[in-house]
Amino acid sequence: MTGHRIAMLGTGLIGDFYTMTLHRGRGRDRVELVYSRSVERGEAFRERWGIPRSTTSIQEACADPDIDTVVIGLPNHLHEEAIRAAAEAGKNILCTKPLARTAEEAKRILDIVAEHGVFAGYLEDLVYTPKSLVAQQAVADGALGDILWVRSRETHPGPHSAWFWDEGKAGGGAIVDLGCHTIEITRSFVGKDNRPVEVFCWKDTLVHPITAEDHAIALIRYESGAVGQFEVSWAFRGGMDLRDEVAGTEGTIWLNHFLRTGFEMFTTGGTGGYVAEKAESTSGWLFPVGDEVADLGYVEMFTDMFDAIDEGREPRETFYDGYVVNAVIDACFASSESGRWEPVTLEDWPHPPKPRVARTSETWEGHPVIKTELLPDGRRKLMYQDANTGEVKEVVTA
Repeated sequence: MTGHRIAMLGTGLIGDFYTMTLHRGRGRDRVELVYSRSVERGEAFRERWGIPRSTTSIQEACADPDIDTVVIGLPNHLHEEAIRAAAEAGKNILCTKPLARTAEEAKRILDIVAEHGVFAGYLEDLVYTPKSLVAQQAVADGALGDILWVRSRETHPGPHSAWFWDEGKAGGGAIVDLGCHTIEITRSFVGKDNRPVEVFCWKDTLVHPITAEDHAIALIRYESGAVGQFEVSWAFRGGMDLRDEVAGTEGTIWLNHFLRTGFEMFTTGGTGGYVAEKAESTSGWLFPVGDEVADLGYVEMFTDMFDAIDEGREPRETFYDGYVVNAVIDACFASSESGRWEPVTLEDWPHPPKPRVARTSETWEGHPVIKTELLPDGRRKLMYQDANTGEVKEVVTA
């Protein structure tokens, strides 16, 4: 099979990660053209990654006849413009997270790609990490039973470009930047067919002189009764902390993606170079990452995207997923202002109602057992509810 010819829109850190991945992953897909507002940055990016051409025009990049796929790694306020240009040119479109600044903007984007009938993939890398994919499969296979609770945490010292800190351009602060990851992670475990119903959220600006939030915690209630929880911060010191926990009726999964992953190093002299994304020091105790683009999910993400294009199917992460994330984010902002649970408003939800988590239990002499535990001497203790009186009792058996 021939490879895809890609226009990369954006020359920031995410553009570097994306191009690094594309030029080494499947191998046959290549960035042939890069867009930057700056001639100098565009030329530097082109030379850094061996890209044949650069331009300062989004329209020119999207309309180029030698390009079949446009990858959007631009600031949030430019996504709709770039997606419209790419869709009108009939290109495959892959857009970084978040899809938009608001659900209303995301819905317009959905309508644009639907009108032009183009492929549209949502580049949410953290649901594609190798650990996450194995964990998601275990959940799908029933290893954890019914999912009850998913907690996802992303914290670091703050983003790397000025536009992230501009509430108007970004659409918010840590919730938009990091919450978009953690929301989709909770969805990947509770099930994409499990509608997010309502949100309770706290946010505040505790550290930085900005109008956007630099801290937030939220609870997301899903139709099944499961709860998603996220914690995000732009003021965590010591690198980037990415952790997920999944609890079900039959088991638990803990994932640590970036810190304490088994590679720890101490140095008094310094490493002399880059350690890992968001690392704040090159000496002392360090937590290098063996292969960032693989460990952060970029390789599997782009493999899925381009395989989906070639096979004529949807990718694991679609623009509709990005729209759902934006709708949850909108509810987070509404809740943080009202101090109440706020509904998640979604149009065109494609799935039937999700049944609530099943409540089944064993019985003892006709009474429902609440809990069974093994005692040190090998006997079993049962806590049960008397079916006749409702009284909670216990019994020890051999």
